[in-house]
Amino acid sequence: MREDWVETELGNVCDFVGGGTPSKNKSSYWNGDIPWASIKDIKGGYLTDTKDYITEKGLKNSAANLAQPEEIILATRINPGKPIRNKIRAAINQDLKIVKPRIDIDNKFLYYTFLNLKGKILKVSSGTTVLGVNLNNLRDITFPLAPLPEQRAIVSKIEKLFSDLDNGIANLKTAKTKLDIYRQAVLKKAFEGELTKEWREKQTGLSKGWNWVKLGEVCEKVQDGSHFSPKKKYAEKGAYQYPYVTSKNIRNNHMDLFNIEYVDYDFHESIYNRCDPKFGDVLLTKDGVNTGNVTLNIFKEPISLLSSVCMIRPNKETLTSSYIKYYIQSPTGFKEMTGQMTGTAIKRIILKKVKNTEIPIPPTLDEQTAIVSAIESRLSLCDKLADSIDQSLEKAEALRQSILKKAFAGQLLSEAELAACRREPDWEPAHKLLERIQKGKSGRSAKKQEKNK
Repeated sequence: MREDWVETELGNVCDFVGGGTPSKNKSSYWNGDIPWASIKDIKGGYLTDTKDYITEKGLKNSAANLAQPEEIILATRINPGKPIRNKIRAAINQDLKIVKPRIDIDNKFLYYTFLNLKGKILKVSSGTTVLGVNLNNLRDITFPLAPLPEQRAIVSKIEKLFSDLDNGIANLKTAKTKLDIYRQAVLKKAFEGELTKEWREKQTGLSKGWNWVKLGEVCEKVQDGSHFSPKKKYAEKGAYQYPYVTSKNIRNNHMDLFNIEYVDYDFHESIYNRCDPKFGDVLLTKDGVNTGNVTLNIFKEPISLLSSVCMIRPNKETLTSSYIKYYIQSPTGFKEMTGQMTGTAIKRIILKKVKNTEIPIPPTLDEQTAIVSAIESRLSLCDKLADSIDQSLEKAEALRQSILKKAFAGQLLSEAELAACRREPDWEPAHKLLERIQKGKSGRSAKKQEKNK
């Protein structure tokens, strides 16, 4: 920290004004013309609108308080430490606080201060079901305060660097979107026979016809897993445990085993005759948040499935598992498979729909293999580029944090920039800012004592 800066507590610099929620039982309190902000509105950097509105009557008859434009709103529960710059006149609920500066401080500098303090605020937050920060703990958090001209210069430098960073992130996200479009185009052409056109021209004695058939007609088995959960998901210590695969474990082209659960022998045996997944079988999520995701079974040992996962085992003389997998991921196959999903909150593909899904089959297994090879050669490059973009996005976020760290360590401005700050008419060491509020406190205290005599 620089010598003309000062380390101080948040409570010395600002007050925090809380909010509240009008009674939900009073219809006259709601759907008025006053924006009412809750934690669900605290996204991004600015508050420009809210999902809910209250009436003047609702404001007066609740603990809700109004935040004015340009004031900072801070989340203190659920996502404690998340700041947002307010652009409207809005009431707030009890999970938020309006930040009221007590000294001369640049408002944007204060906003970036809270961004930089997010980790500290999380460390002093607590709660079992809902995480929140106690106001006393919040006030006690220390941070480095810079002189006013330096605050303005730091903000200007941060915003320039962040703007460049945001432009780079936007370009990366655009590139990733284009990769997704390319991936879908590859899969679409694959099942129209376009990717193997040259391959067919080089072959001799091949039949030219493709046939549309129902999946259930060319598969040995299409079956979902257990329709009831085991009483205990983990086997006795020392006993053999069977992996218990559910929808959360199925992703496109891979199995996510981070939270894999296990079942004991009795439960596994009770459903094994119904659904006995083997290595290389197609596994499809038929309900849940990942509905439509599909991959191949990587387990060589026996596993158990929940009903949210459907096993598809092709007749190996007619169809390959990889061919089915990529067809389901293609625009045509995905629409065919999921086009008539049931359910409102949770989308569901019924088993009958899976069996009746029509799939285009080339006349030979060799062409299926060629199609899969053509898909994978193109998508492997696509996947490498997507991984590179993801890594760049992670680095960009790390760079954002590095910029904030340097800014509040006094390392962001050059010596020339610091010299220019010192020539500003309102430059003074940061401790002078705090002295004025201490004098104000002393003055108010003296007046109060005089009044009580």
